Amino acid sequence: MIRVVLADDQVLVRGGLRALLDAEDDISVVAEAGDGLAAVEAISQQRPDVVLMDIRMPRQDGLEATKQVSADASLADVRIIILTTFEEDEYIFEAIRNGASGFLVKDTEPVDLIRAVRGVASGDSLLSPKATRSLIEAFASQSKPATLSPRLDQLTEREREVMQHVAAGLSNSEIAARLFISPATTKTHVSRAMIKLHARDRAQLVVFAYETGLVQPGWSS
Repeated sequence: MIRVVLADDQVLVRGGLRALLDAEDDISVVAEAGDGLAAVEAISQQRPDVVLMDIRMPRQDGLEATKQVSADASLADVRIIILTTFEEDEYIFEAIRNGASGFLVKDTEPVDLIRAVRGVASGDSLLSPKATRSLIEAFASQSKPATLSPRLDQLTEREREVMQHVAAGLSNSEIAARLFISPATTKTHVSRAMIKLHARDRAQLVVFAYETGLVQPGWSS
């Protein structure tokens, strides 16, 4: 059973999400929160698999709440999906940098939201669509140029190569086809890179790839 916490200051939004998710046999909403402070408290108490976190909330916003949860080692298995609108795009890269596993716009189709919850719960990130790749590159381009970090020395040449393709938003199957290796081997390389770099998920690998200079804004696989 995938356990979910809903964090949004709008009661109607939370009610709609609860009704949608609780209708699924493998998903259960275990708590709701109307602000960031309450969200962190609920997450600490319930230790859910997935959190749907709105950015704009009273008392404490979703960005700070995400940062606090990600900094708590005891909550390392919690995955956060940021809920946003197109007007809030400038916050998305910061949210991912702070530990979010990805984002969804609030008008996402119900079937896509449910698929996203299941995917993030299984360890995937919501960084595959082309639009999201463009967004990540756009915000990465606003930061100062990065030089190759010594931390990359921990990775093998193949792990670096796989990580570049992860940063471009490719799935394991797509990476496997590009590099003429099996999806299982690709998954192993991704997992080893995450372990070596202490990344929570693929989303943080993307951030690390840009921030260390392994991938430059505008780079395409």
